Amino acid sequence: MWITAEDDRLLPFLAASGLGPETLRESAREPAFLVGVLDHVMGDENVLLACAAALGVKPERIAAAWHRLSPRPDDEWA
Repeated sequence: MWITAEDDRLLPFLAASGLGPETLRESAREPAFLVGVLDHVMGDENVLLACAAALGVKPERIAAAWHRLSPRPDDEWA
């Protein structure tokens, strides 16, 4: 997983999610965890751009996945 490859990406995610290194692997099996990763990536434009570059996709594609997986009631994408 891209977010775990470097401490400068992983540590802020762990702090925001409340997870610890010991629970990360088990949590990654849960669908809600993946939405949490997308929430984290979408919460910081620099993280979004770095993630998109590492995955070789446009940031808009990540945003579309985020909107699809976690629609908001007031969101035009929902």
